[in-house]
Amino acid sequence: MRLTFCEMLALGFVALFFVVGLAGPYLVDFNPAATDTAMRLKPPMTTLANGAIAWFGTDAVGREVARQVIYGARVSLLVGFTSAALAAAFGVLIGVWAGWAGRRTEQVLMRIVDIQLAFPSILIAVFLAAFIQPSLLSVIVILAVTRWAVVARVARAITARSLTRSYVEAAIISGESTLRIVRDCILPNLWIPLLILMSAELSLIILAEASLGFLGLGTPIDVPSWGRIISSGRNYLANAWWIATLPGLVIVVVVVSIGVAGEVLRRRLGSGAGAAL
Repeated sequence: MRLTFCEMLALGFVALFFVVGLAGPYLVDFNPAATDTAMRLKPPMTTLANGAIAWFGTDAVGREVARQVIYGARVSLLVGFTSAALAAAFGVLIGVWAGWAGRRTEQVLMRIVDIQLAFPSILIAVFLAAFIQPSLLSVIVILAVTRWAVVARVARAITARSLTRSYVEAAIISGESTLRIVRDCILPNLWIPLLILMSAELSLIILAEASLGFLGLGTPIDVPSWGRIISSGRNYLANAWWIATLPGLVIVVVVVSIGVAGEVLRRRLGSGAGAAL
């Protein structure tokens, strides 16, 4: 399968996001408490007093917006992957349990999943964040709580279908332990569909983290976040549009690129997922 130019571009943006998130803070110095009012509200590409170029301009207190975006990439990367991993682990546990147990246990667990899926995930995140002290850990846990139900539904369906396979029935008849059957016969069928699903969930988690930051319910104020950068610039849209607009464009590019990368992954592994099911 040949990739189109747009798909290659999207994969390049995803790779750049990973590089910036992992290595950016080591290459760029940024102090959230540092201010330079003489350089406040400077437009993009302005040369600062120290000779540096403010690629994304400066904010209301003279901090470079580009440096904040670079530091915010690490937060988005950490929150996105950690929340996705926690949601996947808990969702697989509940989904496999429901699919294996069947009957009343499955009905109870799946009704809990249905109740959570009936509410918008961002609404649940805002509700929980309003009662929890802002911290990086709390944001990770909150976003994981909002996404596990989707994973549980997929895991339950795959487990139920796997139980109809002859090799699983043979393992049950031969007296293999439940743990070994789940590990050797069911979980191998889960990893490809789960990988495809979590590639889509990652973009939603990053967007949700930015939304919480914009509302002031996400990370602490001293932790750079894309949502907080946009929030700090909403009062300056008339005369300093770049503070909110450019980080917003970065979020759009990253989220869309991850979505395209997930679609490429689905096409690449689609046949394998179908065989697993």
